[in-house]
Amino acid sequence: MASKLWASKAASYLKISVFHRGFATVLKDFKYCDSHEWVKVDGTSATVGITDHAQDHLGDVVYVELPQIGTTVTQGASFGAVESVKATSDVNSPVSGKVIEVNEELSNSPGLVNASPYEKGWMLKVEISNVDEVNSLMDSEKYSKFCEEEDASH
Repeated sequence: MASKLWASKAASYLKISVFHRGFATVLKDFKYCDSHEWVKVDGTSATVGITDHAQDHLGDVVYVELPQIGTTVTQGASFGAVESVKATSDVNSPVSGKVIEVNEELSNSPGLVNASPYEKGWMLKVEISNVDEVNSLMDSEKYSKFCEEEDASH
């Protein structure tokens, strides 16, 4: 509950709209994949990470594997992995393009993925090669429904 309150205050401070669900936070201005990655697009560049829902299901993240700067990523294909106390999971790119930055902080502090999945726990930044790919991703409302349906089926 405290993390939800913190997320609301942080979102308010950063002037980001937040859509609350019963168990995770979904940010309205982001786009989402069915494999639980998020993307925040700014022109032709995009910041990528895993969702609050994903980190919640993974548990405490202990290691994050990221690609090298300059690597080409493809929408829907794996670019790295997240290892938690429960499992290791591939992380897929929501967009295609070239990696222009990786979050080096995650090598020393992988728990940032849990503590701040949409801010300090971002994974990489991509120069998008096809901006139209963003249209195939879910908005916050569709992603929230997707998560609820997925959780109900388990």
